[in-house]
Amino acid sequence: MLTWPRREGDFANLFDAVERNFFDIAVAIARFENLHVNVAENSADLRRRLIEAGVPADRLRVYELPNDDVWARDHGPITVIRNGRLHHLDFRFNGWGGKFAAERDDALTRRLAELGAWAAPVESIDFVLEGGGIEVDGAGSLLTTERCLLAPTRNPKLDRAGIEAALKRSLGVERVLWLRHGDLLGDDTDGHIDTIARFCDQRTIAYQSCDDASDPHHAELAAMAAELAALRTRDGAPYRLVPLPLPQVIHDEDGHRLPAGYANFLIINGAVLVPVYRDPGDAVALDRLAACFPHREIIGIDCRALIHQYGSLHCVTMQIPQVTDAP
Repeated sequence: MLTWPRREGDFANLFDAVERNFFDIAVAIARFENLHVNVAENSADLRRRLIEAGVPADRLRVYELPNDDVWARDHGPITVIRNGRLHHLDFRFNGWGGKFAAERDDALTRRLAELGAWAAPVESIDFVLEGGGIEVDGAGSLLTTERCLLAPTRNPKLDRAGIEAALKRSLGVERVLWLRHGDLLGDDTDGHIDTIARFCDQRTIAYQSCDDASDPHHAELAAMAAELAALRTRDGAPYRLVPLPLPQVIHDEDGHRLPAGYANFLIINGAVLVPVYRDPGDAVALDRLAACFPHREIIGIDCRALIHQYGSLHCVTMQIPQVTDAP
């Protein structure tokens, strides 16, 4: 699922470059699986342009609905499988703790259900949660950050135990692994886990590292690496940890550092899409992730334009799984 940028939206100054970025993502996804696109207006025109760009018509669904922004990872449904059936969980989205307008995005999953976009039932859950704030291994373990999920602007009536209980109850996870450290400068989500540490499988975590001791990230990411090293799998073994290099500094037009990183990759059917930045670290990150996903094609997507609104590739996408044999 993608939510298409609006010309008058936050990307207005970079709209053409950002839209090209979205076309690159859309075409890459559609090589391997179906593509669902939300757009605020002119849906027929966008559908035509996507097909002209190479998206197969039979793999494309476009829905015209009002939205606030492009971050589908955070306003899209989080899907679970119960007794072999899909259920779309519609958590509350409050604009990352009230930082930005979010009313239309918060309503998007329900509005899509009304249009018949979802065959599976949609369940509204009175709990603020963004998809970028959690990382799961599919086998009962959830990784997250204290900075995000314990932020008082999200679920202020719940303490850590209450938040863990809500996650276990709604998502079916059995344990929650917390990180105290880890953040990218320029990130305005309060430390989403999908920018810094990701499961590649049940025993492997790829994470954002920083080897430059003079970089402001160095101490925080080194502390996060130590926390990851202390974590254990469900059977008590240490995780295989795969460090990803930190791209060279990219600034916006006002001189603010942007949160460029490689951990914001997207796993799809048969491939992994990886954000790249025309940086020497691109090749290193692609090689290391290729070793983590030996049976998937590794595809770099230039995301220099996208990070000007402080997110990257995983942040603008939300996968909608098909039913499997998983419990």
